[in-house]
Amino acid sequence: MRLFGKMKLIGSQDILKRIESEHVIRNYFYLILGVLIYSLAYNLLFIENDLVYGGVTGISILLKNKINPSTFVFIVNIFLLILSLILLGKKMTIKSVVGSILYPLFIKLTSGVGNYIVIQNDNLLLISIVGGVCVGFAAGIIFRSGYTTGGTDILNQIISKYFKVSIGTSLLIVDGIIVILGGFFFGVTRVLYALIILYIMNVIVDKVMLGISRNKAVYITTNKDNEICNYLLNELKLGVTLIETKGGYTYKKDEMIMCIVSNSDYFKVKDGVYEIDPKAVVLTTDAYQSIGVYGIKKF
Repeated sequence: MRLFGKMKLIGSQDILKRIESEHVIRNYFYLILGVLIYSLAYNLLFIENDLVYGGVTGISILLKNKINPSTFVFIVNIFLLILSLILLGKKMTIKSVVGSILYPLFIKLTSGVGNYIVIQNDNLLLISIVGGVCVGFAAGIIFRSGYTTGGTDILNQIISKYFKVSIGTSLLIVDGIIVILGGFFFGVTRVLYALIILYIMNVIVDKVMLGISRNKAVYITTNKDNEICNYLLNELKLGVTLIETKGGYTYKKDEMIMCIVSNSDYFKVKDGVYEIDPKAVVLTTDAYQSIGVYGIKKF
């Protein structure tokens, strides 16, 4: 059993290496495209309007009159890379090296783009929405590439590891402090716009990484398994999976029905199930990808 487990682990590592080597050009393209969009949004939307939404770039906006933003981002990124190498190790650091160098470089290269593309700053709400979409899209494709732009991403990992908190909690603490500082510098109104940017950014990141859900995964617990399976299979032409379950209170063994249905047909499933069994329990979640075989399958 130990030998089999070891062989399985080695095989898994080989698969991961093959995937990474096959997609290296695509991943670098995603990284460069994401960094470019980040930099354009920074120079066109954020620094010109004093919108501090977190990260090292947020601090660079606070200090823009004292030090060149691209220089500041580069210095801080190099410092955090060294800190990451010491505290997190080579494996965790290597994915941040390229992005940490490219990002301040692209900020410098695109710093004059405002001379050619003029955006009126009389509607900060619209600018915040567009900015949130841009940085969310940029962050999403960078995350899909497997790389990061360094900065507070590294700091969040360090805080998470050594203070035993989640990455999400660390992100909330670090970006929260930076956004509040932005409020002290530029006023409370800018904090509200920053919150809009952060919310939209997080939504868009999820959509870019996972895609837009066009299907629902429906889990059904009922006493009328046969009737509902027949309805799903023969009337709606859906594939069905039966999952063995055990009640947490009664320890009674049962079966739960699972099926994948398009958003447009979801209510046909829900309404049909409750027509057959008004006491059925239906749990529905988004399904971003479904690959399988038509028919009944048991687990």
